[in-house]
Amino acid sequence: MNAIFAKLIAKQIGISEKQVAGTVKLLEEGCTIPFISRYRKEITGALDEVQVAGISDQLEKLRELEKRKETILSTIEEQGKLTPELKGRIEASWDSTELEDIYLPYKPKRKTRAEVARQKGLEPLATYLMLQQPQADVKRKAQAFVSAEKGVATIEEAIQGAQDIIAEQVSENEEARNAVRFNFKKEAVIVSKKKPAPAKDKEAEGWEEKAQKYRDYFDFSEKLSRCASHRLLAMRRGEAEGVLRVSISGDDERCLDRLDRLFLKNSGECAELVWEAVEDGFKRLLKPSIETEFASWSKERADEEAIRIFVKNLEQLLMSPPLGQKRVLALDPGFRTGCKLVCLDAEGNLLHNEAIYPHPPKNERQAAAKKLWTLTEQYKIQAISIGNGTASRETEEFVRGLGLPKEIQIYVVSEDGASIYSASKVAREEFPDYDVTVRGAVSIGRRLMDPLAELVKIDPNSIGVGQYQKDVDQKELKHSLDQTVERCVNKVGVNVNTASKHLLTYISGLGPAIAQNIVTYRAEHGAFASRKDLLKVPKLGPKAYEQAAGFLRVSGGKQPLDNSAVHPESYSIVEKMAKDLHCTVPELMNSKELRARIDINRYVTDKVGLPTLQDIMQELEKPGRDPREQLTVFEFSKDVKELEDVQVGMVLPGIITNITQFGCFVDVGVHTKGLVHISELADHFVKDPSEEVQLHQHVMVRVIGVDLQRGRMQLSMKGMKD
Repeated sequence: MNAIFAKLIAKQIGISEKQVAGTVKLLEEGCTIPFISRYRKEITGALDEVQVAGISDQLEKLRELEKRKETILSTIEEQGKLTPELKGRIEASWDSTELEDIYLPYKPKRKTRAEVARQKGLEPLATYLMLQQPQADVKRKAQAFVSAEKGVATIEEAIQGAQDIIAEQVSENEEARNAVRFNFKKEAVIVSKKKPAPAKDKEAEGWEEKAQKYRDYFDFSEKLSRCASHRLLAMRRGEAEGVLRVSISGDDERCLDRLDRLFLKNSGECAELVWEAVEDGFKRLLKPSIETEFASWSKERADEEAIRIFVKNLEQLLMSPPLGQKRVLALDPGFRTGCKLVCLDAEGNLLHNEAIYPHPPKNERQAAAKKLWTLTEQYKIQAISIGNGTASRETEEFVRGLGLPKEIQIYVVSEDGASIYSASKVAREEFPDYDVTVRGAVSIGRRLMDPLAELVKIDPNSIGVGQYQKDVDQKELKHSLDQTVERCVNKVGVNVNTASKHLLTYISGLGPAIAQNIVTYRAEHGAFASRKDLLKVPKLGPKAYEQAAGFLRVSGGKQPLDNSAVHPESYSIVEKMAKDLHCTVPELMNSKELRARIDINRYVTDKVGLPTLQDIMQELEKPGRDPREQLTVFEFSKDVKELEDVQVGMVLPGIITNITQFGCFVDVGVHTKGLVHISELADHFVKDPSEEVQLHQHVMVRVIGVDLQRGRMQLSMKGMKD
């Protein structure tokens, strides 16, 4: 690795160069982010997954910048203009904006006005006017450049051509660009105006209704530095839909004043001509260029914030508490089409499916009640999972009113993305003989048992958390979301004998092909008896085994450590601990007293340090511990079922379903999510909602506003307790 890379990344992330160098070496050896952060803490200085991922991302950016520099150097060299000084500046620069500014004067251009003037031989005149700025004899100097052969017919044409060259030079001047940039950083304002409705009848149809979504931005302006990401993304979406006209501008007067001081040396006729060129260069070339740059920069900044929020929401969603391996009856509620019902065993396998019709228009409540009683007894159901979509409240009320045994707990789970899953290739592969309604109900049941295992089958974009995810850079979004899913799956770990190929795909070092090979091998040879058996799987070689083994669990085998997060490379350490205490490994794992007698400092070597030994001790205390919280039952208020039932002043229980930059949305069971604005989240000032609340958190909220016409609720959590 380039030594400068370590220095740049260390400064960017705020860690030591040694940590960066060690991490990069591991990445270049083919180690994954989860493996590095969990099992190579001595080398990284105990960096977490986010920091390791940050190093990986920064390294990729620097490598791309290095390639860009090579292109720039070769392009300028081909022009014969690469001086040692210029080469040194380019090689020393690791700022992409600075690099592009240096390159701009040499960048191949289409046929600009300045380029046409150069071809007419007017560059020496432009240089003379710009550098000398004589107070007289300008026309006499220009006369020398009049040439019918070169297409310069008059003195005026010669001067105009020279001014065009000066204008372009001003727009490409580094100091000028930085001066205007500085002004934009301090003074830039983003302005949004409503565009006129389309003149054509077909285009105008429904336009006004669509435009109303953006009415807050019909006449809007704000300093760009203060514009929150959700507002900027909303304006950009309105612009893309043809509703808004959005612009970004600095203080023109101050910019021109700075350019005056940069380029004007004297007064008089020549200075006036130069000033005309400078002003033209600013308005026609430099200002639009910086406006575009800041539009792009502000969009990137808004994207980063939106992606950050989405990632945090997704992580909380994936790490939602699981019910665990229980026999579940799942219901996908509905009115006209009935409630689709499935029974699942403790591994999530489909045992039975049918439809019941307890609601209008059929109202077959007695038959539905009898069927539910029969099925709960027949399949020894331990929990009931109800989707939170249409008819959810009515179905929950119906089920709770059946008087089922108290040990059968009833949960309402999010349906977001279930319909996407049910129609997907993944669902068709799992249930080729069943329709989308059955697949959707199965997903609702499995989400209760293990949200992580089920949600990895769905594109995170379809899960319904975050803000403006369709408007951000999709490549960056996918990269961040994939890293998040991988981080969560490896943090929890998976049972190699029950995990689906979709879940195994995200395990460190595996991927789709090896994941499929594991499932195929398991189907042909039966359950894996140990982690070592994984080496028999086709294409799962020593490197993949090293990266994956610690995150794969094998329960019930001869080696108890196979069902823990202790990596096989560390088994010998645990065995030595047990030997020193004259006990077996299982005895050591089951005895707090024995573990208390261990002095981990005795087991430190040149390869194994305290961080690894501390992790081993934690794992011996609770082998295979699931880091997710315990699942708790939640019930909505029985007094409100529709928005019309909600009154200002009511205090209601709710579940947080989404967190944004401007607050969070809470489901209180009336088919409409209420907004708790950031200003109403707590009795103290809240800068970031995600630091105050969590996805799926159970909260109490006070109703402070109801808009039946627009179907909206305003809620407050001030003075409330969970």
